[in-house]
Amino acid sequence: MVKKIADTDILENLVKKALELGADHAAAIPVSKIETDASFRSLCEQNTCGRYGKCWTCPPDVGDIDTLMKTIRTFDYAVVYQTIGTLEDSYDIEGMEEAAKKHNLLVRRMVEAVNEDSFVRILHLGAGGCNICPVCARVENHPCRFPEKAISSLEAHGINVSRLAAACGMKYINGQNTVTYFGAVLCSPM
Repeated sequence: MVKKIADTDILENLVKKALELGADHAAAIPVSKIETDASFRSLCEQNTCGRYGKCWTCPPDVGDIDTLMKTIRTFDYAVVYQTIGTLEDSYDIEGMEEAAKKHNLLVRRMVEAVNEDSFVRILHLGAGGCNICPVCARVENHPCRFPEKAISSLEAHGINVSRLAAACGMKYINGQNTVTYFGAVLCSPM
C-alpha cells in the first residue's frame, strides 16, 4: 500500500522515467509482494554464468542470502522494469549479449536518474552480476574499483523473478525468440 500521496507521485515518476529511458514495461509494487527464496543461491553455486566467486556483486561475495533477503524487507516499494530483446533464434548468443547490454545501460541510466533527495534509502538491482569493469577486480582478489557504482542482481538477493514479473503484471517469458531482463529500484520515500 502506498503510504501517502507524495509516495504515489514519486513512484509514478520512477515508472515513467524507466519507460522514458528504454524499459519495455515498468511498475511499482510494495516490497511485501516480492517473494524471496534462499534456494536461488544454489542456482548461483552451479555457476552456469561463470561468475560465481569471480564478481564482487555475485555469490558468494555479495553476502549471506538470508541477510540479503532481510535487507530487501527493509524497503517500502520496488519499481520493477523489464527489457525484452528479440533474437534470430534460440541460439542467437550475440542477440542475447546485445539485449543484456541494452538492459545494463538502462540500469545505469536508472541509477543516474533517481533523485536520491526523495528517498531515505535506495537499492538498485539488475540482471546478473555487475558489468562496469570488463573483468571484475575480484578475479585478481583486489577490492572493487567502483563500489559506489556496483550493481548486484535480483537473483543474488533471492528474489523469485518469475513471480516478481507476475506480481507486476508483466510476463517472465515474452514469446519465442525473445530474451527478457529485469531490474528494480527498491526504495523508501521520505
